[in-house]
Amino acid sequence: MSPQLIQSIKLMRLPVADLRDKIEEEVEKNPALEVLEDKTVLSLDTMYKPRRDEDDYFEATSDSGYVRSGRGEAASDERRQFIEGVLSRGETLQDYLLWQLRLQTRDNELRQIGERLIQNIDSDGFNLEPLESLFSGANAVTPPALERALQFVRRLEPNGCCTSDYKEALAVQAGLIYGESEKIKLLIPCLPELERGKLPELARRLKLSVDEIRSLFEKLKSLSPFPGRQWNSGGAMKARFVIPDIQVLRKNGEFSIMLNDEEIPVLGIQPFFMEQSHLKTGNGLKNADRDFIRENVKEARWFIQSINRRNHTLLRVTRAILEFQRAFFIDGPKHLAPLTLRDIAAELNVHETTVSRAANGKYMQTEWGIFEIRYFFSNSISGAGSSGSRYSQEGVKEIIREMIEAESGGQEKRRLSDQDIVFLLAKHGIKLARRTVSKYRNQLDLGSSYRR
Repeated sequence: MSPQLIQSIKLMRLPVADLRDKIEEEVEKNPALEVLEDKTVLSLDTMYKPRRDEDDYFEATSDSGYVRSGRGEAASDERRQFIEGVLSRGETLQDYLLWQLRLQTRDNELRQIGERLIQNIDSDGFNLEPLESLFSGANAVTPPALERALQFVRRLEPNGCCTSDYKEALAVQAGLIYGESEKIKLLIPCLPELERGKLPELARRLKLSVDEIRSLFEKLKSLSPFPGRQWNSGGAMKARFVIPDIQVLRKNGEFSIMLNDEEIPVLGIQPFFMEQSHLKTGNGLKNADRDFIRENVKEARWFIQSINRRNHTLLRVTRAILEFQRAFFIDGPKHLAPLTLRDIAAELNVHETTVSRAANGKYMQTEWGIFEIRYFFSNSISGAGSSGSRYSQEGVKEIIREMIEAESGGQEKRRLSDQDIVFLLAKHGIKLARRTVSKYRNQLDLGSSYRR
């Protein structure tokens, strides 16, 4: 993979707030890159212009308190629900890996072994217990099945988790990104020599040139020795305000998708650098200066193209989600249908990891609130994938929530037990075991009938 392609993949993962920070960093580093327009920087005149009705549209429709189906909510409820909507609760490294595992495979044996492997890793992505003791006794599995699950988990984002230490993590990532035959693995045991700059000595030992060692070292530095470090040491990220990356609006029965480009500065190439990059040497321009200018112009073009590619992919993924989840956007969360990464990847003719990168950490603003894009991917209640029941797990949870919240509106004082909910769901054609209802109710943070 070229450095430009690696940069493109990294930009694909970034939500809009982090993308803005990355743009500022790149503008400071590359003199050929300049900001043509930044809508987040307002003049005093702009700040005090009278607001139009359309300017308040999103504020009126940013949460589930928006007037719909003839029902309105009080202004205080709208404000409370909006604030709750934009606060996001982070997830652990294990949560993220388990989400990918459950959406990318329908093999029950692979999923069970993979879940056990993921639950055994620490915040750095390393194994807590040796695999020999983890899969011994009653938990024993065949070596081929364990190896298959191990390789599958290590390919998930971030690459290289479920390894014993940083050296194995680097070796796994090198194999996944650069290929098993790549010489970069030769450098992993030689990190102390690399740190001390003993490149000639290392080149003689490995029978490589110093230039090859330098090139391999640059590749090695692009890998992460601690793949789980993007999550904090406590596991869960702190609650924070989020900025929607994309907005789906409905007006007169038609949907429109809008990229949140208000937060992304418009970039261009500095005219002086563009002009100088076309000049030949001999016009007062030295070879070194010409090479410096052309290299920076080239990198600026790649950076702009990578941002455009990220935005284009995000739009395509959102458009596909809108088609698959049309019932959700019309009627609300309880109509969320089962959907997998594979469904969207097949629709767009891209790899599942591309969809995963485009969805991870990004948020969508809808008439029903602000949702993480990953929210729209949910297994069916009768199995993994969209080929199972037409009811998704998240959709069934919303139905259970409505049933319990409707208790206070009824004339009877009786609270619904889990078995009562099982019976009511069955009348809707949703067959669930009582323990499953209990699990969903606990995930919704709703107490038992006795506690309620």
